[in-house]
Amino acid sequence: LKGELGLVMKNALMSLSQNSEFEIEQMEVDQDHLPILMTISPRYSVSQYVRRIKQHTTRVVWQLHPKLKQQFWKEKTFWSDGYFACSVGNASAETVRKYIQDQG
Repeated sequence: LKGELGLVMKNALMSLSQNSEFEIEQMEVDQDHLPILMTISPRYSVSQYVRRIKQHTTRVVWQLHPKLKQQFWKEKTFWSDGYFACSVGNASAETVRKYIQDQG
């Protein structure tokens, strides 16, 4: 995901967060994953946020890079099915932020 595609992902997520009930505190792009520290509303489940993020970023990538759509269309997906999520308290948020910064 590095390079231009990584920038597309970051911009798409920042745009989505401006119109959604979540705030991105830290985000980086690594070879095959996108670590994000975010504050979410308890109104929706974590899986609902993840689904929305994956749907939105996939749509943006397909629009900006139609050749990628052809490459990934065999499986009809851009993202893998899974994700990792955990909650952090105030004491460990800085540790998570540092970890995410070191991913890029």
